[in-house]
Amino acid sequence: MARLLASKSKVSALTTVLHITSGLGLLALIVLSSMFFNPELAEKFRVLSPFGEDSTNIAQEKVAEPDLAMLMATPQLVSQVNNDESATEFGSDSNYKALIGTQRQQQLVTNWLSKRYRVADEAIDMLVSATYLTAKEIKLDPLLILSVIAIESRFNPFSESPVGAQGLMQVMSKVHHERFSELGGVKAALNPVANIKVGASILKEYVSSAGSIEAGLKRYVGAADMETDGGYGSLVMAEYKRLKDVAAGKSVSIYATTAKPTTISRPIESNEKRPDEMTQQAAINSDQVAGI
Repeated sequence: MARLLASKSKVSALTTVLHITSGLGLLALIVLSSMFFNPELAEKFRVLSPFGEDSTNIAQEKVAEPDLAMLMATPQLVSQVNNDESATEFGSDSNYKALIGTQRQQQLVTNWLSKRYRVADEAIDMLVSATYLTAKEIKLDPLLILSVIAIESRFNPFSESPVGAQGLMQVMSKVHHERFSELGGVKAALNPVANIKVGASILKEYVSSAGSIEAGLKRYVGAADMETDGGYGSLVMAEYKRLKDVAAGKSVSIYATTAKPTTISRPIESNEKRPDEMTQQAAINSDQVAGI
């Protein structure tokens, strides 16, 4: 009798354990099913989990990744941008904040330019980001810089004119070699970030000294001493207006004409021309006249 009772007791204990195990297994299945159909619940469990800290750190590391626009920048430019950001809070400047726009406006501009000029999203995002960084540094409207890039090179960072104007903003690196000295020398003219930085600084200087955007563009294209700029300024301003409309959320066609005016060979400041450059410029102008 005692053995029977002892055996029965063991069976009861084993049955209880089996029931508990089955219950826990069923509960686990219910929880897993709930997490599958409700991702938010899964996130809550992850946060409560002792293993969630590593995932959080990984997420934080992803957020801390460097800006894509700085990947092609020189070390000097990276250092300067970092110093500028730590020294000054541009966001507190209401006028500049209105000029630079919001992140959403920048994204609208990026998407539109990508479609209009058939440039890969990642590439145009890098170029637009670099433009906004430079605009932040020199306090010039980034949409104006982007408009000049569009007309000058159609966002081809390796574009080069017959007289040696290079890069996105078609900068004469031989003429403005001193501006590239801190960015790696004249070879940096084909570095998109360096080219934007130098070209934008030249544009800002010309607009400031000329007193207006139109006059600054005329000097930028090398037509300061001429009666007309061959339509260059009108093309840039038209693109500038389109970009401002895009940033404002308006629907703008990506098929508007932006062909470069054939009467403009390439901007060189008349007081900065070297004899060999003047000879080459004259030859190009002669070819254009013959073509007409």
